[in-house]
Amino acid sequence: MPASNLNFRDVGGLPAAGGRVRTGVLFRSEGPRNFLPDQLAWLRGIGFRSIIDLRSAHERQEAPHDWHGPDCRWLGLDVNADLRVFGHDGRERLIKGPEPEIAIATMADTYREIIGALLPHWQAIAEALLSGEVPMLLNCTAGKDRTGVAIALLLEIAGVSREIIMRDYLRSAVFGENLTRAGEVEPGMMASFGFMPSPGQVEALIGVRADYLDAAWDELALHWSDVPTYFAAAGLDGATQRRIRAVLVD
Repeated sequence: MPASNLNFRDVGGLPAAGGRVRTGVLFRSEGPRNFLPDQLAWLRGIGFRSIIDLRSAHERQEAPHDWHGPDCRWLGLDVNADLRVFGHDGRERLIKGPEPEIAIATMADTYREIIGALLPHWQAIAEALLSGEVPMLLNCTAGKDRTGVAIALLLEIAGVSREIIMRDYLRSAVFGENLTRAGEVEPGMMASFGFMPSPGQVEALIGVRADYLDAAWDELALHWSDVPTYFAAAGLDGATQRRIRAVLVD
């Protein structure tokens, strides 16, 4: 697969209750900035029918999805719970000291925020899935935080266990590994925060940790009890959730 070196993958094939997630239906990805021209041409050839772009307007303007055809619906959903769009608040937290725990706690709080930030957008995502606009590509900038939470929730509705969801989420460590290899960490940090966090903080910011996704699940449990109740609060009743599962699972 030409994009296998990036944080891009089909989540198909994961075991779910009573079957497996369908291949060729739901893909997760980082943003288009790091895709080479031949990789973008390959993406175009997959025939995506919808792109769910969770980046802020500023992020989308900097690196637009300009590779897809006219028969692909692009939805820019403005999930602004991310350190890249926290601006001053994120900087003020990190500048307090070099301890990695500051960045780890900040990232965990970010994941808690993502749960609520996604809530207004689930009806649009469900509509695209249920109207047959697949293959669907779901992305943010890194493909690990906002995308990680959104994919985790969709997979749980599909009947995938949290252990397997976590295993898939942790594969997104490739994004930070690629940044480090490419020498892009310092320019990115300077652009985002105006200073260079400590090495331990950088590792926490660009990486993935089980306790980040656990923080999102804890936030959901605190306010909505469980995933079906959370989706119901988003306007997707039990029947709609079952229809989504039928789209996603063989």
